[in-house]
Amino acid sequence: MGKNIVVVNAGPRRGWNTDILVSEAARGAEEAGAQILRFDLYRLERFTGCISCFGCKREKNKGRCVCRDGLTPVLDAIRESDGLIIGSPNYLSELTASFRALYERLIFQSLTYNREEPCCKERSVPVLLIMTSNAPDTAYRGLLEGYRQTLDRFVGPAEVLVSGDTLQVRDYAALDWPWTLFDPEEKQRRREEIFPQERKAANEKGAALARR
Repeated sequence: MGKNIVVVNAGPRRGWNTDILVSEAARGAEEAGAQILRFDLYRLERFTGCISCFGCKREKNKGRCVCRDGLTPVLDAIRESDGLIIGSPNYLSELTASFRALYERLIFQSLTYNREEPCCKERSVPVLLIMTSNAPDTAYRGLLEGYRQTLDRFVGPAEVLVSGDTLQVRDYAALDWPWTLFDPEEKQRRREEIFPQERKAANEKGAALARR
């Protein structure tokens, strides 16, 4: 029987960089025999980040977020899954607000504040974290290593895939004012030459996750 993989897109744009890579990773997992359950955070019912109610620190709710909103089915599905694929663009040197909301509640529910048992996760769920950015691939190594380490500790063994220097719009020349910070020709060249390689890498990593 195939693995159950939860796929989360924490980016708002349909058919663009994050959506494409997340979908490619999901396809790889599915081709490897996994069952896919996908959530697009920007299309869920309203939700928030952690509200610091400490309900998850009570023995009867141990390891489970008690806040009920649009993220509840996502957290429940991840808890019962065999793997997690999650992708987000980088906005202003951070992952999206929707990603952060899920991340806060996913991590905090397993944090015990107990030296002997710092994490109370019920099972280990391997994670593939995908980030896209218009900055170079190397721009956020420290940020992503922090996320990788925390996910590794409180969710399951995690790895990261980055797509940097991404194409942001189809036609830079059609914008109301020139985005002179970027080289449109170089962006397009990278989209045609490098991005397909990143799609292939996402597909392969998704398949590897399903085979764990």
